[in-house]
Amino acid sequence: MVVAVALFAACTKDKVSTNYDQELTEALQAASPSGSKDNYIMPESDDYANLPNQDATNPVTSAKVELGKMLFFETGLGLNPKYEVSKQTYSCGSCHVPSLSFTAGRFQGIADGGVGFGDHGEARVKNNQYGGSEVDAQGARPLPVINLTYVTNALWAGSFGSFGVNVGTESVWGQDTLVSINNKGLQGLEANNHRALIVHRQVINKQVTDTLGYTPMFDAAFPDIPESERYTLQTGANAIAAYFRTILTNRAPFQRWLKGDAKAMTEQQKRGAILFFDKAGCKNCHTSPSLNAMRFEAVGVNNLFQSNYDVFATSVSDKRNLGRGGFTQRDEDMYKFKIPQLYNLKHVGFYFHGASKTTLRQVVEYFNAGIPENPDVPGSQISSKFHPLGLSKKEVDDLTEFLENGLYDADITRYAPATTMSGKCFPNNDPQSRRDMDCE
Repeated sequence: MVVAVALFAACTKDKVSTNYDQELTEALQAASPSGSKDNYIMPESDDYANLPNQDATNPVTSAKVELGKMLFFETGLGLNPKYEVSKQTYSCGSCHVPSLSFTAGRFQGIADGGVGFGDHGEARVKNNQYGGSEVDAQGARPLPVINLTYVTNALWAGSFGSFGVNVGTESVWGQDTLVSINNKGLQGLEANNHRALIVHRQVINKQVTDTLGYTPMFDAAFPDIPESERYTLQTGANAIAAYFRTILTNRAPFQRWLKGDAKAMTEQQKRGAILFFDKAGCKNCHTSPSLNAMRFEAVGVNNLFQSNYDVFATSVSDKRNLGRGGFTQRDEDMYKFKIPQLYNLKHVGFYFHGASKTTLRQVVEYFNAGIPENPDVPGSQISSKFHPLGLSKKEVDDLTEFLENGLYDADITRYAPATTMSGKCFPNNDPQSRRDMDCE
């Protein structure tokens, strides 16, 4: 009897001694640039003063955020489509659906030239009137527009923004009229949003703001800008940038745990987090509070055109397939893509810039195997950090659970507007989308 009691006590002690909270805290302290787990805490979305990487010429204000929220989903701005049938039927939100964590519902977003929506944008297809090269579709999987306050240079190649990683790349800013926006001395979001409004065939001017009802909102957001310059693509871009900086996944279980709620994550999620910040080495690349980094690495995944999907407006000759190198034109940057943020990837359905994986578990297994899949990417370009990880099946399970649910803010649609000033349906306004969304 004494032996049995002793064994029970020992087993109980071992069980209690597994303190995942302490292990995770220690792993975070070791990984954190500041030596504190608080480095990974995101601010509240309305704590404007503590939103990093703001443009000095475009500080975040509530008036800009409200305007940007409306403009991003305003189908009334779609005034320059390829064909008249698509006029005022699409918005920025066509490819960044709130219910899907602000990314596209299909492998490749379609704005102008698309019809239909389904439940979360997955049923959007090409309008038969458009040729495949005529639709406004991305040549790479669209990045979610969440946690962008931690992004200094936009897109997979970091092509936009006059500062950050683009300091020293000035010699290539004249490669086309869009990249030349970098000469304006703007942060990445402000520069890229201006480009995006042009590329996505949208129009902002005084006549448009008067017609759609936005003129008072522009006046409130930009009172210091002369009226002759106030109602433009650039001010619209600035408002959307302010809005972007407030879309934060700061209610995810991991964020709540960081702020002191020990029960916010399950034990499995905590084990997965420990792996992320320790054995699996994910922390070596994913370093910011959003678990992104303004660095570029090659892990040899396939491009969108190499998939089995019916893709538009991209091909083997698309310079976006070259990643950072397609922008800088430097050999050492070829096939390297920006390290993305990792929150709210649970339901997005397509992963990596080429959408070559369809589940987060496949992503974890790809990194665990450490074997590049794209034969076109030279081995010399593959990141030294991409190698077999040696994770067991149980560890893959735990890491996947942390990524899927520990980093999932389930209330992300709180950042979407209830309506836009025009009252038009959004994010799409074509007849099929209106039927799909019960918006008539």
